[in-house]
Formats: sequence, C-alpha cells, structure tokens
Amino acid sequence: MDSLRLIAGAVFAITVFMLFDAWMRERAPATPPTPQTQQSPGTAQQPPPSPSALSTAPAPTPPTEAKASEGEQIRVRTDYLLATIDTNGGYLRRVELLQHRAREEADKNFVLLDATGQHTYVAQSGLATPGLPNHNTRFVAERNQYELAVGESEIKVVLHAQGEVGNATKTYTFKRASYVIDVALEVTNTQQEALEAHAYFQLVRDQSPPEGSSKMVPTYSGVEIYTDAQKLTKVKFDDAAEGTAKYPSTSQDGWVAIVQHYFLTALLPPAGTEREFFVRPLEKGLIAAGVIVPLGTLEPAQTKAYNVPLYVGPQEQDQLKELAPGLELAVDYGWLRVVSVPLFWVLSKIHDIVANWGVAIIILTILIKLAFYPLSAASYRSMARMKVVAPKLQRLKERYGDDRQKMHQAMIELYKTEKINPLGGCLPIVVQIPVFIALYWVLLLSVELRHAPFYLWINDLSRPDPYYVLPVLMGATMFIQTWLNPTPPDPMQARLMKIMPVAFSVFFFFFPAGLVLYWLVNNVLSIAQQWYITRNIERAKTAHGAT
Repeated sequence: MDSLRLIAGAVFAITVFMLFDAWMRERAPATPPTPQTQQSPGTAQQPPPSPSALSTAPAPTPPTEAKASEGEQIRVRTDYLLATIDTNGGYLRRVELLQHRAREEADKNFVLLDATGQHTYVAQSGLATPGLPNHNTRFVAERNQYELAVGESEIKVVLHAQGEVGNATKTYTFKRASYVIDVALEVTNTQQEALEAHAYFQLVRDQSPPEGSSKMVPTYSGVEIYTDAQKLTKVKFDDAAEGTAKYPSTSQDGWVAIVQHYFLTALLPPAGTEREFFVRPLEKGLIAAGVIVPLGTLEPAQTKAYNVPLYVGPQEQDQLKELAPGLELAVDYGWLRVVSVPLFWVLSKIHDIVANWGVAIIILTILIKLAFYPLSAASYRSMARMKVVAPKLQRLKERYGDDRQKMHQAMIELYKTEKINPLGGCLPIVVQIPVFIALYWVLLLSVELRHAPFYLWINDLSRPDPYYVLPVLMGATMFIQTWLNPTPPDPMQARLMKIMPVAFSVFFFFFPAGLVLYWLVNNVLSIAQQWYITRNIERAKTAHGAT
C-alpha cells in the first residue's frame, strides 16, 4: 500500500467523520409540533390567538417598524453593556457589548440586539391577557439616561404602563460585570372582578446571517430550547418561518435562546415554575421565540410579579454553566462534546499560564502529539518501511506489467518477506481523527479566540491570516511530507501527490488563523517525527544489508 492510498484513506476517513458530525448536529430530540396559528395581513397591532397549552390568552406580535420608532429612547450604560430601551412597548431595542469589538470595525463595539437598521433583533415582554399592557403599550420612565456609577453594583430602570383592566410595572436590572439583565413584570388588577394573567417573554429576530458569518466555515444560527427531560432541541429559522418547527411544549424547567457564532441571547425562567415554549413566524420574515408563564388568578387590587433573567452576551462556557443547567450546550460541539470539552479546558488552563491563545494552541498541539506518539510512531514506521521497499515494488510493476493478479500476489509475498502490514499506517491515523475534529470545533467556536492576537501580523486568531503566510507555510510542510513519503509508482498518483499541498493551502486561506496555526504546528511535529523514524529504519536496513 503506497503513501498516496494512506493519505487518501485518511482524507476519506476525515471527510466521513466530518459529514457524520454535521449530520449529528442537524439531529435533535423533539416533541410533536405545536399547532401554529398564522397571522393574517394587516394585524400588526392585533395579537393572534396563542398556541398556548396553559390558557387561551392571546400572544402579542412585535410592533411594526414605524411604531417601534415612536417611543422615547432610554439609554443604560454599565461596564459590560450599552443598552437602549424603547418606551413604546418597554422593550430592549439595542444592546452593545462593551467588552467585544465589531467584526469589521475594531474601534466600534459589537452590537448584538438591534432594531435601528436593516437588521432586527430585539427582546420583548408583556402581559398576554387582553386589556393588560403588552409590548405594543406605551410605557413611562422616570428619566432617559442611566449609568452605573463607581461603587454601584446594579442599575434599575423602572417603567409604568396602564391597561384597560390592569396596570403593569416593568423593571430592568443591569448588574456590574454581568451580561445578565433581570426583566421583571409586575401586574395589578384594577377592575372589580378577578382575572387570569399570563406573562410572556420573547426574542424576535430576522433570518439574516450574523455579522462575520462565513460560508467556508459554517456555524449554527437559530433557536435552541432546553429542558431536563428532552435536553437540547434546535429549531432552524427556516422551520420556524414555515411553521413546521418541533420543540418541547410545556415544562417545569428549561430555557429558550437564539444563538449565533460566538454569541447568544437566552431567556432563563427560574426552575420549578410552569412555562410554555413557543417558536413562531411573524410579519416581515421575523421569528419569535420565547416563553409564556401563568401568573394565576388576580383578585381585585391584587398584584403579582414574575422575573426572568435575560442573558445577552458571548458564549463563555464557564459563565454559561453557572447561569442555568444545560446553557453551556449552546456552545455546539456536537456529538464529540465529550472530547471537545476537556480539550477546551486544557487550552484555557494553558492560556491562564502563558496569556496568549496562539501560544496556548501551540502547546496544546504538542501535548496532543505527545499523547498520540505511540500511534503516530507506528504509522510512520509502516510508511518508512513502505519507502524502503518502494524500489522493489517498482521492479515488480516493471516485471509483471498489466498482469494485476500476478502483481498482487508478488506484492503479498514481498510484504510477508519484509514483515510489512500495508494497513499498519491507517489505523493509528483513524483513531486520532475524532480528537482532531473535536479540536477543530474547539478552535472554531471559542469566543475567547475572537480578536485574540498572536504575534506580528496575526492580530485576530478567529479570522484568516491577512497575508496568507500561515496557509503558505502549511502548504510547504505538506510538500516536505510528500518528499518524505515513498514516490508512488503510478505517474498519475505522483502528480496528484504534488497537487494536494497546493489545493490544501488554498483551502486553508479561508480558515481562521488559529485553526491554520494548529495544523501548521501539527505538520511540523509530524515531519520531525517521520524524518527521525524513517532515518532510523533506513540506517537499520543499511546496517542489516552490510552484515
């Protein structure tokens, strides 16, 4: 078995694993779809019937763009967030992350929630009971500017609204050093008879790809719902828009989120309270995902309140794990999570010591290479023995010509004589493939690498090398690996071996620099190991022939 077949087998195995990984990511447990009610034209101000298993209360739809711009803008600034609340509905209209820069303009903050331009992504809340304030209702605030002062741990923004049958108070609590915003709804029954009240909290987004998304390196953007019973369920925007989404209906626990590469927004109702999840299409191609919670019966003059934490920020795994059970699963490592999580843990611990993510990637690559040294050594020994017997294989080809049967029998006899297992180089490579794929997802999905500099011209490990130096160097290492391998007797195979490094280099032009750095370091270490093993085997063969 020549080296081309070995490499082709490895590439095929990696491809199969990647396809299987992508297929597994598309699968998710789900319950039968909840019946959806389509909104009729011209009813932007009139909420359609809710697909609620908790009650028959209506679930409002988001306001139109024109109405959303009519309210007063309340601006709130903390050390982590710069938020804008619209009094026309009392909803979060815009949130900038002050600790993260924009993808294309590093001097600007990254904007996650926004309804001021072509993109629509907002967080809304209100009462689903007719006659009570919802996100179409005008709210009143005490002032329009809030800023977290030195020594303060939180800011409270209180808004009031009046409805036909009751009044509502909405309170946003922003905390220091936190991406969590507590959203509390308090409702008072102002009529002379009891009423049933339901609160809703929803995220509304269009279906446009997030900033910085790449077709070459695709990542998941869509809705995720988690419950202890059914674990993580994904809902694609396409399924939500078509009304064919499948997801858990009611639960006593769980959360709902909209995720994109590196960031997410998540509604985190406290465990132990009944909630209904919903995902449904709205006008103008918007998608709404959220929860409806029952507040129970309100007697005349009675007041009840409910609070839902809203997370608006990066997919930092340690922080997500502390906020809610299963929230760390928003970092979508897929079916190789059992491998990816320990790899990220090791990578982050190395970073804590060296304070450079690029250096941490190099050290982690070395550690992985050392861990797999016995398997890699077995593979390279097999390839080195194949290189030693390459001249004999060429002579067999010349002797038997097109007689494939005799050629095959002669090769088997040669392998027996030389004590070579032609498959000996494949199995060690296949065993390592899951680790390589797991590390691929770690480096691709870790928000910690976003805008993380390495050295010299590499100022962002999450973006491609601007000067393509790393891909070119990686291509050069592949040429060296080709030179170390035995030359295939077939001229066509030999030409293919020379083309592969060029093709792979061009392919890696579009990969994040952190991924290319990993492959480059891995190739350099492989070359050193292969050269050392090949040299020793050739020396031993020469010494044996001399005696």
